[in-house]
Amino acid sequence: MTYKSGPHFLQIPGPSHVPGRILRAIGQPTIDHRGPEFQALAHEVLAKVKPIFQTECPVVILPSSGTGAWEAALVNTMNVGDKVLMFETGQFSSLWAELATRLGLKPEVIAGDWRHGVDAAAIEARLLEDKGHEIKAVCVVHNETSTGVTSKIQNVRKAIDAANHPALFMVDSISGLASAEYKHDEWGVDVTVSGSQKGLMLPPGLGFNAVGPKAMKANENARINRSYWDWKSQIGMNADGWFPYTPATNLLYGLNEACDMLMDEGLENVFSRHERFAEATRRAVRTWGLEVLCQNADEYSPVLTAVVMPEGHSADSYRDTVLDKFDMSLGSGLGKVKDTVFRIGHLGYFNDLMLMGTLSGVEMGFAVAGVPHNKGGAQAAMEYLTGNA
Repeated sequence: MTYKSGPHFLQIPGPSHVPGRILRAIGQPTIDHRGPEFQALAHEVLAKVKPIFQTECPVVILPSSGTGAWEAALVNTMNVGDKVLMFETGQFSSLWAELATRLGLKPEVIAGDWRHGVDAAAIEARLLEDKGHEIKAVCVVHNETSTGVTSKIQNVRKAIDAANHPALFMVDSISGLASAEYKHDEWGVDVTVSGSQKGLMLPPGLGFNAVGPKAMKANENARINRSYWDWKSQIGMNADGWFPYTPATNLLYGLNEACDMLMDEGLENVFSRHERFAEATRRAVRTWGLEVLCQNADEYSPVLTAVVMPEGHSADSYRDTVLDKFDMSLGSGLGKVKDTVFRIGHLGYFNDLMLMGTLSGVEMGFAVAGVPHNKGGAQAAMEYLTGNA
């Protein structure tokens, strides 16, 4: 294997870069998870994570991927045979619907084109038709990682309320949390699902459920068999600083540090930083003469940008070239957009020079791979960043 000098550029939309400050926190010696030192850590981190979700509700921290957090949200609130209304915005909304089916639920999916966010009006119309209130939950993805589309969650809440429907409102903000504005309480979300490896800047391994009071009420009547995922036992033990199983102690050290980093910067500054990088990236894409997959400017993701390849050119082959020649990983197209788009991640622990290195690598990759494009995309991004420092 050829030796490659310098760091690998990981520009996929998660897992994201893990800063040294968090790696050093994770690298502390593991402690007794039944001792007073851990108890103090648990109380601290359980309190610190709430402002990241902008909630006063309990946040359940699970040793899992985001997929586990999806499952926990459903098994703690639903019963076998329950209908759940989902909106197709991309690969991850589709996978959540598949998971619901495997759990014995009956997902009804409103079809989407993978280029727009959730259509709140379509959800309202469907809920108005549901006179018997058979639909028990509305499940949507906040930031669709496969497409670079961010949906307006507050509009979905308004649609549910306008239909006067009692369905729970569940939101996957796995890639949105701590990168795009998100307000669990203010937006009236009943369960927020998230994960550690995106805006929280941690390695994969922690899943989250922010649990509102309506969801806790539903939990009392939920009969899907569960043990490991059970909210009640976890929230009960968390109150005293404990977990009902061996927790991911060292990842909790990292989460504690991540929360401090985010609050030190200030969430509004975090969000504006991400918006700035996203706009610079889109300017580069347009200068290259290429197309952003997301078609609605109001729904552009601050987390990643999905770029449509010119017709007849393979996105995967291009990505292979960039990896081989410049040691940079770009996100692949998933599901319906496989091999037709690539994704540029600009989230988490990220700054101007990292973005310029990324966009320069993308543009050099076009030249080496023979992808038709106009020169100057990286320059256009640099001019924007310089003018909006």
